[in-house]
Amino acid sequence: MVGSIFEWRGKFFGWIGRRWSKVLLKIAGLNYSVKGLENLDPKSNYIFASNHESALDILLVFAGLPYHIVFISKIELKRVPIFGLAMMAGGHFFVDRGNHKKSMESLGKAKKSMGKNPRSIIIYPEGTRSLDGSLLPFKKGGLIMALMMGTPVVPIAMCGTRESMQTNKLKLSKIPLEMRIGKPIETLGIDYEKRNDFVKKVRDSIFTLKADWQEDIYNKA
Repeated sequence: MVGSIFEWRGKFFGWIGRRWSKVLLKIAGLNYSVKGLENLDPKSNYIFASNHESALDILLVFAGLPYHIVFISKIELKRVPIFGLAMMAGGHFFVDRGNHKKSMESLGKAKKSMGKNPRSIIIYPEGTRSLDGSLLPFKKGGLIMALMMGTPVVPIAMCGTRESMQTNKLKLSKIPLEMRIGKPIETLGIDYEKRNDFVKKVRDSIFTLKADWQEDIYNKA
């Protein structure tokens, strides 16, 4: 009974996040589109791996993906008043990036939690925002968790978010935002020793999705 209450609470917070993200994008006057949803099974759960270029990425993820999605966040956010409590209530995960042992323990706990209460996860393998739009080297933690869980990884590319929210401008540029979704990459059967090849495959997929968007924008100009 108690477990079902926590599961309901997490889904409720997830629903609020999706609705609120759509409202904020509308208030900001930002149009967005999603390409590639047909690649996904609406009844499945995934680990979504995305590039990260601005704070708009988070709004676009929640607004564009019809899933109960949670984050793997740095442990420091757990201590932020109200915000940290809201994230815990929503079923998000926290990882101590400065301590490898504790980080792996956290990923193990996340695996158990996902088994009891299945949901989808969004990760930003770059670990920080790209300031110039180029795809940064990937950190392996979140993708290794995908291997541990046997959960398919879906590469997604956030397009237009950096151009719309440039750090040297006070106003958002009304540039259309787009999320491009690739085909799920299966993790079952991949040996841990092949983790570097797996990480490269995910990174290459995101790079291609973003490059295709850039080519489409150039052809339309």
